[in-house]
Amino acid sequence: MKKGLFLSLIAAAVMMASCNKSLPNPEQISVNPSPLELKGGKVDATITGTFPVKKFAKKGVLTVTPVLKYGNQEVLGTPVTYVGEKAKENGITVNYKEGGKYSQKCSFKYVPAMSKSELYLRFDAKIGKKVIEVPDLKVADGVVTTPELVKASDNGTATTPDKFQRIIQETTEADIRFLIQSANLRSSETKSDNMKALQAAIKDADKAERKQIHSLEVAGYASPDGGVALNEKLAQNRQKAAQNFLKKDLKKNKVNASIESDITAEDWEGFQKAMENSNMQDKDLVLRVLAMYSDPEEREAQIKNLSSVYGTIKDEILPALRRSRLILTTDLIGKTDDEIREFAKNDPAQLSVEELLYAATLTNDKAEKIAIYKKAAELYGDYRAWNSIGQIYFNDDEIAEARRAFGKALEINPSDPDVNYNAGLAALADGDTEKAEEYLGKAAGTKANLDAALGTLYTQKGDYKAAANAYGSQATNNAAAQQILNEKYADAAKTLDAVKNPNATTAYLKAIVGARTNDAEAVYENLKVAIAKDAKMKARAAQDIEFAKFAEDTKFQAIVK
Repeated sequence: MKKGLFLSLIAAAVMMASCNKSLPNPEQISVNPSPLELKGGKVDATITGTFPVKKFAKKGVLTVTPVLKYGNQEVLGTPVTYVGEKAKENGITVNYKEGGKYSQKCSFKYVPAMSKSELYLRFDAKIGKKVIEVPDLKVADGVVTTPELVKASDNGTATTPDKFQRIIQETTEADIRFLIQSANLRSSETKSDNMKALQAAIKDADKAERKQIHSLEVAGYASPDGGVALNEKLAQNRQKAAQNFLKKDLKKNKVNASIESDITAEDWEGFQKAMENSNMQDKDLVLRVLAMYSDPEEREAQIKNLSSVYGTIKDEILPALRRSRLILTTDLIGKTDDEIREFAKNDPAQLSVEELLYAATLTNDKAEKIAIYKKAAELYGDYRAWNSIGQIYFNDDEIAEARRAFGKALEINPSDPDVNYNAGLAALADGDTEKAEEYLGKAAGTKANLDAALGTLYTQKGDYKAAANAYGSQATNNAAAQQILNEKYADAAKTLDAVKNPNATTAYLKAIVGARTNDAEAVYENLKVAIAKDAKMKARAAQDIEFAKFAEDTKFQAIVK
């Protein structure tokens, strides 16, 4: 008996029955898929075959174990035992006269070393007490690892930026009120506490080192009772009276600033706000009148007809609208970049949280950036600092550190969509699809491309249909890889041609499209581009089963050697 005769599982079964009978065709065994494929973090396959009639020994016992061999390692699948009709052992019975179907599934958790591997069947065979030696039988090559080219990092993280402003504006206002149909200034108004506060603010803005006057405005108003022509003249006169008063005050205090002017002849807007903020009975009735009528004269007439409330309006609402408004806008000038750098280095407590977060953007040194962000987190407990730290680690492919940083950010602000998005990306990069799905489920509203991240998630889970729906018409490497996995090669080629910033992965995916469509020149030319942009692509291509049919070609060997 020659070992070379054991070409198939069926042959092994036959040999248990008799060493003299002819062997069936070894093609009776098939594996699906072949070659093996990475999908959803696993390598799954279904192995099928046929036990010929009158071949399986009645006392025969055959245990078949799938074995995936890679490098110097191997991993075993779940064994299945087949038994003859008179065997005492438990197993799936194969009828001697009728034969039967052989079917077995195997599943292996994928590790990168399996990219260059082979699937074997291992047999434990005996008839009664007689053990039959059967060598391992290779049934498939593996593994297609194109899903690995779908990268979480290609989606880009979501930034939670600082709100630092070099110049911050603040406004100080004061009203000078006038009597009905009058534009005469009263000392009780020019010496009010509001006016004193405005005058002090003007002086301070003019003299302080880090302040300057941005604008000064004097606006004159008239209440919306009376004729339009009269009210326009009143508003102009009130504006001029207040402006002249302010000019004298500026001159007295030696403040050089221009004054802008404006008038509002009938202050319906002010009237509406005053009504909304009042506790007046039937105010909703007045507000309905304002909503119903846009013509000023009609509005005034309708409101005057509301005899139950008009007396209160005259006494409590209209007097406050007869005024001039003085508005100072001051520029508060922040620290220079050099000052911020110095404080960040030597005395960070002197900086606000926004200044500290901004300080980290002023350096390209990774360690210094992280140190500044950590100080911002320590002093202010700001989640954005940890999110920024996580982005730094993520972009440098330090996924464990990135996950820890995003986790700290979520401890402070668990509902922030941008941080949840980033945490989801980091989980995807770590192969943790369960956590990734949890985080991305909380990322609605993120500024980043959530659909693309979900496409990556679905690809990692092996749900290529859902991935296609998530990517839609996006022109990215990840979207093209998903189209390849869905065997949409023409679509993938168009997507790759439309990628905005093509890189090594773009070219490598084009080479895969070429391989799957038997376009040898596309394989060679695109592999050259991919390797030129990223030398690590050479080693990948050399053992990538996508290029198995080109492996012996001298052009291919010259590219990957």
